[in-house]
Amino acid sequence: MNKNKKLIYISLLVAQGVIIGLLENMIPFPFAIAPGAKLGLANLITIISLFTMTKRESFFLVCLRLVLTTLLGGTISTLMYSATGALLSYLGMLLIKQLGPKRVSIIGISAAGGFLHNVGQLFTASFIARSWSVMLYLPVLSIIGILAGIAVGIAANYLMEHVKTLQYFKKVHEAK
Repeated sequence: MNKNKKLIYISLLVAQGVIIGLLENMIPFPFAIAPGAKLGLANLITIISLFTMTKRESFFLVCLRLVLTTLLGGTISTLMYSATGALLSYLGMLLIKQLGPKRVSIIGISAAGGFLHNVGQLFTASFIARSWSVMLYLPVLSIIGILAGIAVGIAANYLMEHVKTLQYFKKVHEAK
């Protein structure tokens, strides 16, 4: 595969992730029991990148998506929460993916990512508040994060099986 094709692919995924992230910021979450909770739809792009790119490329994609989404519709505070959540989620999904497809599916990886994203954000909140009592919110966010992760994982699984471009990049990635 030539370098330009790979750069275009990464750029398209970053752009899609930024757009999904910005659109998701506009959607009010309907459950008053979990203020601040989101569906994590932009994580779809992260999961796709884990299966179609090298670790270095997918990490670059996550970082670029975080920075661009913050520049276009966020604050330093949202960057701190998003970055810790996204990076912990990314690292966790990367480690879980190493177990192999016979032990864990894309859906399981995504569910773990949803949970870990919330853990990362609550660690940031605990650091800012200088109190571990913020972590009491974890059980509520865990349920929402895991359910959202399952939904995103189902979508990622569907896309990986039905979009020819993703199949092509997955095949190239697995051949390396």
